[in-house]
Amino acid sequence: MLNEYKTIKRIAGPLVFVEKTHPVGYGELVSMKLSDGTVKNGQVLDTSDELVVVQVFEGTSRIDKDSWVKFMGETIKLGVSDKMLGRILTGRGKPRDGGPEVIPEDHVDINGAAINPYTRKSPADFIQTGISTIDATNTLVRGQKLPVFSGSGLPHNEIALQIARQAKVPGQEGKFAVIFAAMGITNEEAQHFMKDFQDTGALQRAVVFLNLADDPAVERIITPRMALTTAEYLAFEKDMHVLVILTDMTNYCESLREVGAAREEIPGRRGYPGYMYTDLASIYERAGMIKGKKGSITQIPILTMIGDDITHPIPDLTGYITEGQIVLARDLHRKGIYPPVNVLPSLSRLMNAGIGPTKTREDHKQVSDQLYANYAEGVDLRGLVAIVGEEALSERDKRLLKFAEAFEQKFVQQAKSEDRDIEWTLGIGWDLMRKMPKKDLTRIKPEFRDKYYGKGEE
Repeated sequence: MLNEYKTIKRIAGPLVFVEKTHPVGYGELVSMKLSDGTVKNGQVLDTSDELVVVQVFEGTSRIDKDSWVKFMGETIKLGVSDKMLGRILTGRGKPRDGGPEVIPEDHVDINGAAINPYTRKSPADFIQTGISTIDATNTLVRGQKLPVFSGSGLPHNEIALQIARQAKVPGQEGKFAVIFAAMGITNEEAQHFMKDFQDTGALQRAVVFLNLADDPAVERIITPRMALTTAEYLAFEKDMHVLVILTDMTNYCESLREVGAAREEIPGRRGYPGYMYTDLASIYERAGMIKGKKGSITQIPILTMIGDDITHPIPDLTGYITEGQIVLARDLHRKGIYPPVNVLPSLSRLMNAGIGPTKTREDHKQVSDQLYANYAEGVDLRGLVAIVGEEALSERDKRLLKFAEAFEQKFVQQAKSEDRDIEWTLGIGWDLMRKMPKKDLTRIKPEFRDKYYGKGEE
């Protein structure tokens, strides 16, 4: 028999404080019956001898001290099935596409089970996104967590949709799925996401979770966990390679701060909870591969840097936990370049594990290094030109200046519907490098220069 209580002491924001209860567990589900007969659901956020703190998913409006509180004795579970593919759901896993409820094959705790480090398998397989600046210079590897650092107004959502449409493990397309979770988005953005998935056919291999800006903040906290629970089921029970795209983690962290303020916690950096690092790690560390399992989970969390500040707590902590970052640049966006990926501060720490002769191509690493070196020098020279003028530069410097411009216009720039395979991307790289004398390609082995640049050309 479940105990019911009418001992609500106070209500603050999305939280209800209940006293004089039996011992209840952290994360336990709660049902609340209001005076008018309405039922709301919640979850135990904190518990002590005197008080139990409950976060309410539907918001606390109309809840009063006459409302009944019932503790359900179990944690939040998601009903999972491979029939979820092709569905658009709310942030709580309910249908948003007008379709029927998903008939579950299993019910799984959304907090997941930690992967034993001993059973983790090292990421080693190339994932092709079709975007040159990622595939060539910041390669995504199966099982990796590679965030996108953006700024407000930059097209990170367009890039997320493009990756969701185009991403594949070459040679294993049939077993690939995308879990797309959007948090705190506007209704207009939600309609855009739904239309894009449906019109392009990408929805057939995707599960979409949409949490809107007017949905309760506490729902935003469970949305990424719903998405990752689905991913774990498809990866480790159905042997699929799953790419999880989470946008926007900044909205998620703002919800953490809102709930922390309602609990009257002592804030950490810039008002965010002191446990935000641990909380983010509990999401990001659910990516990876397990020895003996065929499936994998790869994560691309997307976050907007407040004030374009990469040292802000959210990108700062994310950078510590994840394996690199893709950084979007406002100056490239102003030039009309899409996607505005700045390869200079971007990094994929697992890139070397996923490229090479049997995975991409033998010259991949050296082409990436040479393009990076030439572009970095060309960008530096732009500052010098602003002071002394282009006439003061040497012939080599002028070539590098032109290279930087060509790199942005031909390599970085591509259409939103343009799906470049790795051969195409590396071919563009070689086309750019042929504008430089062969002897200047110091980061590329002579045999590769002869093979791809062209013998006898200087």
